Amino acid sequence: MTYSEKMLAALDKGQLEDAKKMFGLALRNDSDDMLFSLAEELYGLGFLKQAQRTYLKLIERYPDADELKTGLADVLIDEGEIDAALGYLSTIEATSPAYLESLLVMADLYQTEELYEASEQKLLNAYQIAPNEEVILFGLAEFYFNMRRFKEAIKYYKELILMGNKTFSRVDLVSRIGVAYAQAGNFDNAIGYLEQIHESNLTPEVNFQLGFTYFQLKEYDKAITVLQKLISTDDQFASAYPYLGQAYVETNQLADALRTFQSGLAVDEFNETLYRLAGQVAIKLGQMPLAEHYFQQGLQIEPSDMELVLNLSNLYVQVHNDEANIALLSTYVQNDEIDPQIYWNVAKSLTQTNQVKLAQQYWESAQVFFNDNSDFMRELFLFYQNNGQNEQALAIGTEYIKLQPDDLDIIEAVANLSGY
Repeated sequence: MTYSEKMLAALDKGQLEDAKKMFGLALRNDSDDMLFSLAEELYGLGFLKQAQRTYLKLIERYPDADELKTGLADVLIDEGEIDAALGYLSTIEATSPAYLESLLVMADLYQTEELYEASEQKLLNAYQIAPNEEVILFGLAEFYFNMRRFKEAIKYYKELILMGNKTFSRVDLVSRIGVAYAQAGNFDNAIGYLEQIHESNLTPEVNFQLGFTYFQLKEYDKAITVLQKLISTDDQFASAYPYLGQAYVETNQLADALRTFQSGLAVDEFNETLYRLAGQVAIKLGQMPLAEHYFQQGLQIEPSDMELVLNLSNLYVQVHNDEANIALLSTYVQNDEIDPQIYWNVAKSLTQTNQVKLAQQYWESAQVFFNDNSDFMRELFLFYQNNGQNEQALAIGTEYIKLQPDDLDIIEAVANLSGY
């Protein structure tokens, strides 16, 4: 055995002191080819300092061997020595056999530094030189996938598949394409790929995308089957709970939906979306105090979530808890954090608590947004009528009848106001 082989054997056995001794002997005695293999092995095993020393030893002997520079640059990047890595890579000329490899290494380096435009340019340069090189196609596909530029990613994944690759670098390409289509919102194409994936390649992430895609295609029973299976194997996969619960809602399995949202909150107690969904289902089940609890909990986590605010406000209006509704919405009105529905809800509760003058301000503020909403216009008509503001009631009632010409009660009331 060479000293390099003895060192690797010692590392395999956890004999670090022996490995250290064999490493020194290897640098002094082993052939250059053996040292090159050793450097690659050490890099793969994560012994970066030793890999670096080995590459540097070889570069001392072969200062013009560019393939050694790319190997060393890989190690330096992993060690965080970015400037040093760039220094070696920049010396590789475009005419060098190692130039293509240097472009790929620089692309990785720039991604590490979040210099994405520079990384993309190096990959495209490499593609121009070798458009049929699979590792370059894969690099471009993964780059665009991670940048969420899915249309471009799909193009390069498909090129790899057309070359006969179903997997590359232990990545299932069909899965990648299916997920990319799903993430891009092209669910019809996504499902065609996701359903092809062999069960052995159905990772939790891919299973989630499959269930999510079924949900988006309104195939709720299939979504339930896939997402149930996902949670049964990985109950910490928090993203699955909202979609599984909503699929239960869509199939009118409300008790199962509520249990699912509650299970999701046990996994992710800071997910305001789950609190909102749980509250909405609790209302459907007639469990108003529970719904109030969930909406309030969600707002403690995210007070600026206007959907949660309106869900709780609508609940207060429904159960005639007008004081609580006014207290809830007062902060948002004062801070001008306004969804038009807030004006309407405040107006309703102020009317119910006989704060007529203030209520009228909010009715009129809401009217700007709801002139074509028949429900709103009917309520506004009744507000004016009940408070003896006949002129305003007549104007609003006339506009309402244009929206609802079959409402005989309001037609009669408007006629009375007109003096007919």
